Amino acid sequence: MAREVGFASDERLPPPGTIITRPYKGRTLHVRVLATGFEHDGTVYTSLSAVAKAITGSHCNGFRFFRLDAKDGAE
Repeated sequence: MAREVGFASDERLPPPGTIITRPYKGRTLHVRVLATGFEHDGTVYTSLSAVAKAITGSHCNGFRFFRLDAKDGAE
């Protein structure tokens, strides 16, 4: 049974349906932005930080991990 996850929209996020990609340790990660969360490897997470923690095993800022916090498109 699917569970709806509510979260506030953030201007740093691309619109729902967008795939965020990032190279990490020799592979390319793919995260789909949903209207109700973020999907990675078939699991829906409530935040990008939760996705980043599932990938790395430690807490980190999801926007920074996925490089969505850069000002003016620069890192």
